[in-house]
Amino acid sequence: MHALVVVAHPDPGSLSHGIAAQVAEGVSLSAPGASAELADLAAEGFDPRFGAADLAAHRREAPPPPDVVAEQARINRADALVLVYPVYWWSMPGLLKGWVDRVFTNGWAFDFLEGAGLVKKLRRLRVHLVALAGADAGTYARHGYLGAMRTQIDHGIFGYCGAHVARSELLFDAQSQDPAAHLATARALGRTLFDASGKTGATDKAGVHA
Repeated sequence: MHALVVVAHPDPGSLSHGIAAQVAEGVSLSAPGASAELADLAAEGFDPRFGAADLAAHRREAPPPPDVVAEQARINRADALVLVYPVYWWSMPGLLKGWVDRVFTNGWAFDFLEGAGLVKKLRRLRVHLVALAGADAGTYARHGYLGAMRTQIDHGIFGYCGAHVARSELLFDAQSQDPAAHLATARALGRTLFDASGKTGATDKAGVHA
């Protein structure tokens, strides 16, 4: 049981990093042999720009760039993928979106086969989304941001590739609330990440237990 925890925030002292660390620690305590790798995209200098080499790979004219292959290998080694990120303009930061743009490539995350159409190639992967929101739950509910994020990220990205979103959670008031509650939630998420049912502790983006 191995999890890849990806965090996208430029400040290593941020709550996002604290949340990611608590998830990873919770995984390590969840069961004998369970492990987690923490991928700090900012510290690692991942280039999120989708360039000519990425386009050539998308068109199947060339293999993916080495840094993309390395990220795909990390995901291939994982039984679960956890994305931890602050909400920027009601979505994920550009660093994380660029990671998705470049890493979830045609031929690896999905494919098109003659006579079969779209082939979803990440059906084995379980995904856990943990987003930190500066606003409160009412703001997200009033303006429909909850549904918009779920449509574009949960369904539009991971559903398209066949990955199962086991948890999609939004931690509200991240800038004003005592961080202890959110850190405890993250630790609990890590400890239940590999529950046999895959449903224990799962929540929707409103933070309501399913």
